[in-house]
Amino acid sequence: MDKLNSFGGMKIGIVCYPTFGGSGVLATELGRGLAAKGHQIHFITYRQPVRLINFAENVYYHEVPTSDYPLFEYAPYDTAMASTLVDVATSAKLDLLHVHYAIPHAAIAYMAREILRAQGIYIPVVTTLHGTDITLVGKNRSFAPVVEFSINQSDGVTAVSESLKADTLKAFHINKEIEVIYNFVDFSRFTKTDKDHFRRAIAPDGEKILVHTSNFRPVKHVDDVIRIFQRINARIPSKLLLIGDGPERQNMELLCRELGLCDEIRFLGKLEAVEEVLAIADLFILPSGHESFGLAALEAMACEVPVISSNAGGLPEVNIHGVTGYLEDPGDVEAMAEDALSILMDPEKQKAFRAQAYQQAQRFSIENILPEYEAYYERILSAALIG
Repeated sequence: MDKLNSFGGMKIGIVCYPTFGGSGVLATELGRGLAAKGHQIHFITYRQPVRLINFAENVYYHEVPTSDYPLFEYAPYDTAMASTLVDVATSAKLDLLHVHYAIPHAAIAYMAREILRAQGIYIPVVTTLHGTDITLVGKNRSFAPVVEFSINQSDGVTAVSESLKADTLKAFHINKEIEVIYNFVDFSRFTKTDKDHFRRAIAPDGEKILVHTSNFRPVKHVDDVIRIFQRINARIPSKLLLIGDGPERQNMELLCRELGLCDEIRFLGKLEAVEEVLAIADLFILPSGHESFGLAALEAMACEVPVISSNAGGLPEVNIHGVTGYLEDPGDVEAMAEDALSILMDPEKQKAFRAQAYQQAQRFSIENILPEYEAYYERILSAALIG
């Protein structure tokens, strides 16, 4: 098509939060995957994304300056980002901007697109909704009008689950078609490997190993993870590994002390090599109050780890009750603990659930999802050319 460059690919600018959160992880892995297929990818963020740690062909990084100015109490990040987008779009001759997380990236991209339009350049904007930008932050009255406007002004809009699409349409007056393109997992990284030496170090007496990964925000219900583990540990020898960090970390450490479980629980902090921990896990626990998709659960399933989760948000689209694990209502600690024990105490059941978790995860392989994004980009570019 006309918008494809001479080297056969598209030039795409990707805007995301460069943190351990799901939106930043997906955006980075998406960009790396697209670059491997011959597209030229330009990451535009205020800091290098955490998963963009190695050199990759066709990948470029542009840092948004966030210097303080004496006049402003807060640095004008939105203005700096918009100016950087305009600069990169013109200098790199981008074909398309793909912004992840509606706040503030969709609004910033709209501003940049209109500045470029005034210069006789039109670069379409695709906005991907990830979850809390809609279900939490987006509902804030201070942000809602901007979120709604920015979504409707985007050339294309995607959501990472059917549940999130439904939440968006319920919360806002949206006149754009929202395309569901699921999160994905890279099996070249997330796969079960032999880490028996690591397992022996964590569980020297053959204890079962349970894992939870999150940003330790209240919505993740990390306290429920610990209370579920308390019930499991009372029945079978076990260890709990908690990966991540956030506002609830200190409270969770205090809870472990109150319950007398400090010797059985390890706080591992923010780990880049999550897959090495998942390789030794017997069970993954994700009892969140809400999940737009459940990327952490999917990564566990790719490593053949059954999942005990809540049935909130998009989790039922990933974790299949009675097949890859179990789903219960948020807060139902007793049911989740009994579900976990039914797997951990039955080797044949655990073996079956491991295989079924892996099989389900393959539906969300990056090799399956990348072509969906490529086809969507081409549709948006074609529409922009016609328009």
